[in-house]
Amino acid sequence: MLITADTVVTGRELLRPGWIEVSDGTVDAVGAGGPPRAADRDFGAATVVPGFVDTHLHGGGGANFSTAERADTATAVTFHRRHGTTSLVASLVTAGPDDLLRQVRGLADDVRAGLLDGIHLEGPWLSEKRCGAHQPKLMRDPDPAEVARALDAGGGAVRMVTIAPERVGALAAIRQLVDAGVVAAVGHTEASYDQTRAAIDAGATVGTHLFNAMRPINTREPGPVIALLEDPRVTVELITDGVHVDPALYRHVCRSAGEHRVSLVTDAMAAAGMTDGRYWLGPLAVDVVDGVARVADSDTIAGSTATMDHQFRFAVRHSGLARDDALLAAVRQASINPARALGLPSTELRAGAHADLVVLDEQLAVAAVMRRGAWLP
Repeated sequence: MLITADTVVTGRELLRPGWIEVSDGTVDAVGAGGPPRAADRDFGAATVVPGFVDTHLHGGGGANFSTAERADTATAVTFHRRHGTTSLVASLVTAGPDDLLRQVRGLADDVRAGLLDGIHLEGPWLSEKRCGAHQPKLMRDPDPAEVARALDAGGGAVRMVTIAPERVGALAAIRQLVDAGVVAAVGHTEASYDQTRAAIDAGATVGTHLFNAMRPINTREPGPVIALLEDPRVTVELITDGVHVDPALYRHVCRSAGEHRVSLVTDAMAAAGMTDGRYWLGPLAVDVVDGVARVADSDTIAGSTATMDHQFRFAVRHSGLARDDALLAAVRQASINPARALGLPSTELRAGAHADLVVLDEQLAVAAVMRRGAWLP
């Protein structure tokens, strides 16, 4: 199949016009200018970009990953794929020991079935002071035996674990995760600057939703934000839904860390794509009003109702860059960087890569999605 469009962003360069040859689920060739033969699908004024990679979300389309039921996983995955997310890592909120293992085992089956690209444990080894939309009474210190049981339950499906570095045993747990080939992330933390630096030196390479559920910057104690931003070994997540992070802060992070170290994530919950009302995030009730999710009877933001195409448009429109530079930066942040940060296959549109791509119209709304060489309905 030969696809053409006025603009193709490969992840490394912008081709205008451009073409992509696809067969057997992979990209055969990519080029600029006129195609080698008549196109099977000419998208005209559209922009083709690599499929989005969301490495932090809890559900969507009314379904939660925490149920660990195949039907719920399929509902959430189908919803997000229609919005351009071709690779997806399911996040689990803090749970008790038995529930955690049950959830990991269930989602590991979904990884093996090809629905998911991995599991992210966002808890239970977090700070009660920065619990966000997690139950503080279920949070605990990382015990090496429990960490091992969780990884064994996943059978290689656990891709990332978020830990608060100040918890007793946190640095040893980070080393344990890294030795097992799992990405260690810093988040939901009251850690000091020095404690965060120690976590990075122990092997942590991701900052979980930077700024949110994280000790704020202080003039005499920079805290985790500065430690994560200044270290070139760390990729920082940003929830660019217009609620969690102000556009000026997004631009500041991109200038400080560089566009190659920023990953856009949705942190989406079941309410993504749904109407206002009451939903659940793990065991917690969440109320959605005007599209903003908050823990019931509180002002605490509880994830988002966003999709990756929304995050991508936010990045392009608020980057402060010229249009072409903004497109290139947004592709890196919504696709290339998160895949690299979690050790997933490269999403760059190049020969030999998975044929995962998103066709965006002139307003950057999703017009078509291809995953593994097949157009999604």
